[in-house]
Amino acid sequence: MVLLHVLFEHAVGYALLALKEVEEISLLLPQVEECVLSLGKFHNIVRLVAFNPFSSSQVALENANAVSEGIVHEDLRLLLETHLPSKKKKVLLGVGDPKIGAAIQEELGYNCQTGGVVAEILRGVRLHFHNLVKGLTDLSACKAQLGLGHSYSRAKVKFNVNRVDNMIIQSISLLDQLDKDINTFSMRVREWYGYHFPELVKIINDNATYCRLAQFIGNRKELSEEKLEKLEELTMDGAKAKAILDASRSSMGMDISAIDLINIESFSSRVVSLSEYRQSLHTYLRSKMSQVAPSLSALIGEAVGARLIAHAGSLTNLAKYPASTVQILGAEKALFRALKTRGNTPKYGLIFHSTFIGRAAAKNKGRISRYLANKCSIASRIDCFSEVPTSVFGEKLREQVEERLSFYETGEIPRKNLDVMKEAMVQAEEAAAEIARKLEKQEKKRLKKEKKRLAALALASSGNSSSTPEECEEMNEKPKKKKKQKPQEVPQENGMEEPSVSYTKPKKKRSFSKEELVSSDLEETAGGSTSLPKRKKSSPKEETASEPEEVSRSVSKKKRRFFSKEEPVSSGPEEAASSKTSTKKKKKLHKASQD
Repeated sequence: MVLLHVLFEHAVGYALLALKEVEEISLLLPQVEECVLSLGKFHNIVRLVAFNPFSSSQVALENANAVSEGIVHEDLRLLLETHLPSKKKKVLLGVGDPKIGAAIQEELGYNCQTGGVVAEILRGVRLHFHNLVKGLTDLSACKAQLGLGHSYSRAKVKFNVNRVDNMIIQSISLLDQLDKDINTFSMRVREWYGYHFPELVKIINDNATYCRLAQFIGNRKELSEEKLEKLEELTMDGAKAKAILDASRSSMGMDISAIDLINIESFSSRVVSLSEYRQSLHTYLRSKMSQVAPSLSALIGEAVGARLIAHAGSLTNLAKYPASTVQILGAEKALFRALKTRGNTPKYGLIFHSTFIGRAAAKNKGRISRYLANKCSIASRIDCFSEVPTSVFGEKLREQVEERLSFYETGEIPRKNLDVMKEAMVQAEEAAAEIARKLEKQEKKRLKKEKKRLAALALASSGNSSSTPEECEEMNEKPKKKKKQKPQEVPQENGMEEPSVSYTKPKKKRSFSKEELVSSDLEETAGGSTSLPKRKKSSPKEETASEPEEVSRSVSKKKRRFFSKEEPVSSGPEEAASSKTSTKKKKKLHKASQD
């Protein structure tokens, strides 16, 4: 008897289920469909054999991609090899996707079945899955499905911020609106300034140039030869500048007040700023079109390509349109009017603004528009579905349209589409390799910068960690130093050292060094007082220098006074004995200094 198992792939993991009484179920298909709806009856048919949950969302995404591509993931292989019987001939595995079933049968050797009873059983498992697995709720299962669905869709679409066509749609709409507004405002400036200088309208035709000249000239009576050079810069023509200067001297216009001139100049400056912004917006549109639809922009230009994308709603929608729809895109009113009146349908829509249709003869306009729409459809599909955007295909398609135009005019036979596309494929591969090389270099540079930044952070953190114990040691040493300094400060407060300091200040440094020598000897014999360690430091020059007799006598007097004051501080017989020995040594040293 063949045992039927069912493999169910869920967002939280793989589930392997076993069915009871396979032969009866295969005969009673309508009863199976009824049992799927009730949980109790479904439990009598199906039991859960094993459940392998995914460890993370990334693992779930990897398994979902593998299942969709028909690849047996390692997690799925481990589950099937562990929990399915060893005798593969007695096992029948039911799966929902034929691709993954074929892959399992090829790699693992299990017979797989799809459709029929398996589809109904999988429908029931999907309905009661949160009841079959312990610890899984309906809410958590829905959250897992939603999260995996978003991540899977994002990975499939390969969303790229630089290839968003929404910005193109907004840019071309704003560009068209700016063209209308600039034309309206320029007509207002022409009419307003024409009362004062009507001859300027006939000389200058460009709207932006007229507004700049109106802003620069102001009152025509103040225009002189000195401003001729500036006029030539604005008009880009010496003859026009000279004509403006001559017309200002013999103008038929009325006089104008200062306040009116101020208003005209301010309004002209606004129009000029709008025209400058229009140029910058057109530059931005060209850069976006080269990123999003390079082939389409190379074929028919950035403005016409952007209008096609905006009219279709997105680049994807434009790629889905057939060539016949692209041909009349933008001429819907004329099309429906022709269908209603049974007249001639339009031959072209937005693609009429490309240069090819204008260059063709009247009898060939329909033919070239049909051919151009065909190439536009191809270019939009290449731009939409290619991973690496390149303008190679657009340039080759443009060459084909040029050859077709020359064929209509001269009869020269153009190249075949197959040959042109082969050349384009070779060049596109080279361009893609170059782009990939540049991206690798950028990635390497980014990784180097990241490594340097991480190394700097590690050094900073190690420096902080190493400095913290040192700072702790310094903090521990500071109170110890204060404790040592306290007994030194006490005798200063009692006035024990004040006489020595007062006597040494008017004396020379050498006398003070002699005193230090004596104090060091006293420290060796008597163990030293609390104030003596401060005066241990002295330069070797001061220690070896000889002193006159008067200095030595003053030193001895000071030491006598010093020890006479220190005697009452000392306590005990040991200190008294040490003081006596120190006085004896002092006398011997005094005699030696006199000799």
